Amino acid sequence: MKQKKESRLGRDFFTVDGLTLAKNLLGKILVHDTPYGKVRVLITETEAYMGVEDKGSHSYGGRRTERTEPMFHIGGTSYVYLIYGMYSCMNVAARVEGIPQAVLIRMGEPADEVSREIMMRLRLEDQEARRSRRAKGAESWKENVAETAPEAAARRKNLEKNLAKHLADGPGRLCIAMHITRADNDLDMVESDSFYWTDGVEVLPEEIEAGKRIGIDYAQEAADYPWRFTLGRLNGGKG
Repeated sequence: MKQKKESRLGRDFFTVDGLTLAKNLLGKILVHDTPYGKVRVLITETEAYMGVEDKGSHSYGGRRTERTEPMFHIGGTSYVYLIYGMYSCMNVAARVEGIPQAVLIRMGEPADEVSREIMMRLRLEDQEARRSRRAKGAESWKENVAETAPEAAARRKNLEKNLAKHLADGPGRLCIAMHITRADNDLDMVESDSFYWTDGVEVLPEEIEAGKRIGIDYAQEAADYPWRFTLGRLNGGKG
C-alpha cells in the first residue's frame, strides 16, 4: 500500500453502486470534528447494503421511512442510526437520489497519533460513564465509590490496555471513538466542513478480503452474500 496525498473525496466517488463504494472506501480516511479536535480514521472494514432487493438492507422492498430517508439521498450523504437504543452506526449513501444503497463503516484505525489520543479519551469517557450508570443501580455502589486510588489506577490501566486493542473495531466502537452521533445523520459529506472523507492509502484488489455480513441472520439468503470487505493487511487478516 502506498501513501497518497490527502484530498477531499468528491461527489463522483460516492455516486457508484454500493458494492463498488464499499470496496473503494477501504484505505480512505473518515474525518470528524469532536470536542477535542478533529479525528482521522483509516477505514479497514465495510459492508455493502444494496437497497430494495437486498433483504439485509433497511430499504428492502422500497421501505422509505423517517429513519431510512438518508439512504435515498445523493451519494455521499451520511446515514447514522441507533442499534439497541444506545449505539450509533455510521453509513454513507451510494448512488444517486432515489436509489437507496449505502455502506456501513465497520472498522478503522487512527490515521495519526493525535487522532489516537483523542479516540482513546472519548472511549475512556464513554466507558467510565457507562460504569457509573451501572454502579448507581447496583448493590455495590458504595463499594465502587470507596475504590482506593491504587485500585482506580490499576483498573484504568487495564481498561486503557483493552481499549488500545479495540479502539474502533466495530461500528458502535468506531462511532464512540469518533464522537459520531445521530446529530451527524443526513449530512452531505461532500460539502460538510466537520464530517467528510479524504484519500488515504492506495489499496490493491488482492489486499481486500470478502466475507458474510454480520448480524443479519434474519435476511435469509442475503445473510450469506459476501458483501463485507476487509483490508486484511492492516487488521491482521480478519475476514
